Amino acid sequence: MDIPLIVIAGATATGKSDIAIALADRIGGEIINADALQFYRGMDIGTAKTPPAERRGIPHHLLDVLDVTDEASVAQYQRDARARVHEIRSRGRVPIAVGGSGLYLRALTDEIRFPPTDPAVRRRLELWAREVGSAAAHRTLAEKDPSAAQRIQVGDARRIVRALEVIELTGEPFTAFLPSYTYADPWVIHTAIRRDRDDLHQRVERRVHLMAEQGLLDEVRDLIDSGITEGRTARQAIGYAQMLAHLRGDLTWAEAIDQTITGTRRLVRKQDTWFRRDPRITWIDAAGPDPVARIQTLVASGSPA
Repeated sequence: MDIPLIVIAGATATGKSDIAIALADRIGGEIINADALQFYRGMDIGTAKTPPAERRGIPHHLLDVLDVTDEASVAQYQRDARARVHEIRSRGRVPIAVGGSGLYLRALTDEIRFPPTDPAVRRRLELWAREVGSAAAHRTLAEKDPSAAQRIQVGDARRIVRALEVIELTGEPFTAFLPSYTYADPWVIHTAIRRDRDDLHQRVERRVHLMAEQGLLDEVRDLIDSGITEGRTARQAIGYAQMLAHLRGDLTWAEAIDQTITGTRRLVRKQDTWFRRDPRITWIDAAGPDPVARIQTLVASGSPA
C-alpha cells in the first residue's frame, strides 16, 4: 500500500496538534507544520507551538524556519513542504500535515500554480490605482479578465492590482492561477477537527489567559530586540499586535487580553468558513470517541477521505 499524506486541518484551539502527535505516535508518522505563524523563531507562546518536551520524540518539520523580519511565502512553502513529504515517505514514515492556515495546506495538497511578481510593476500599478480610484481599476480588470472581476470586490484595490500584475507579467488571466479542489498528491487523507462552538470559545479564552500567564508579554519584549516591529506579518499576528500596543501604552493590559480573545474568535470563524467550503474534508469531532482511531480507520480503508 502507498503511504498517504494525512492532513489534519482545523481552527485554532480545536486540539489538532495533540491529535496529530498521538496519531504520529501510533502509526509512525512525522509532522509537517501548516500554521504560517509557527514558521517564526521565537513566536512560541503566542502561536501555541507545542514545546519540544511534549512532542513525544515525533519529528516536526517547518517549525522555526523564519526570522520575525521575514515574510512567509506560500510558493516557498509549497516547495519545502512537498520536499518534506517525499523525504518522509522515502524513509517509510507517514507525513502528517497539521495546521489552520488553509491556503498553505492547499498549496501542499492541490494543483496550484503561483504566478510571478515584479515589485516595479506592482508599484506602478498601485500608484495608477490610487490615481484613478479602485472603481476605475476594477473596470479595467473587468475588460482584461471578467471572471477575476466577478470574484474581486470593487473596493479591494490590493487584489485588483495583483490580478492586473499577473495579467501583465504572464499574459494569462488571473483566474488561470486560481486553485480548484484537485489534489496534486496521489493519496491524501483529508480531515479537519471540529468542536462545539461554545466549547471552542471557552478554549480560546482559557488559551489566551494561559499564554499571558506563561509570559507572552516577555516573549514580545524579546522579539522587539529581534526586529518584530519591522516584520509585517509577525507584528500583526493576533496576540503579538495587542501586546505591542500594550507596550506602547495604546491598550491597557485588560484591553490587550480582551482584544486578543476577540481577534482569535474572529480567526476561528474565518478558518471554519474556509475549511467548510472544501467538500473533500472528513470532519472529526475532537470530543467524540477516540478521534485518533477515526483517522486511523480512514487510513486503513485504503482510499482518500
